[in-house]
Formats: sequence, C-alpha cells, structure tokens
Amino acid sequence: MANLFRTLTSNNITTSLAAVGAYNSGINTATVIGLSISNKSNTSVLVNVAHKANTKTTMIIQNAPITAGSTLVPIGGDQKIVLHGESIQVSANTASACDCVMSLLIQTP
Repeated sequence: MANLFRTLTSNNITTSLAAVGAYNSGINTATVIGLSISNKSNTSVLVNVAHKANTKTTMIIQNAPITAGSTLVPIGGDQKIVLHGESIQVSANTASACDCVMSLLIQTP
C-alpha cells in the first residue's frame, strides 16, 4: 500500500455542521493527523467539531472558544482519527468567522 498526504480546507465555516473539504474516505482509509480552525474575526467565536459516521454524529469538541485572531487545534499531536466512509464536520456560532485546515494520511491499495 502507498501512503499519500493530503490537505483539505474549508473557508468561511457556517453555523451548521458541515464536512471539512471534499474527501471521500469510503474508497480508502484515511487518518486525520491534524485539524486547525482559525478565527479571522475581531471577536471570540465558539466552534464545534464532530465525527460523522452514516447517520450518527459524535461530538469531539462542543462550544470551544477561539479568541479573535487565534487558532484552535482539536486534532493533532497524540490524537488521531481514522476515517473510512466517515467525515469530520465543523461549525461556528458566527458564520464566515473561521477557516479550517485538515491534514490527512491516506492509505491507497
């Protein structure tokens, strides 16, 4: 198996949970090795990160504050999440205040 690194981005995060990027993990297994959410606004925001598998959504963090101009890294370091047919979703309490970057390690057949 070959390993590929890939970066997915989502700009202007909305107030409803939505998948980060457009990766279809149903074909290959992917490991999320990093997730960064930046607050580009002038005020604090609250963010949510969830793991979505079929119809089940499991919160990873909920209402985590990010001060103005700062970044939150909810996945990285010792924490990794394996995806196979699942997604990571992000939302914020203020629309368009945040951007998100997710790094993946993808195993291909």
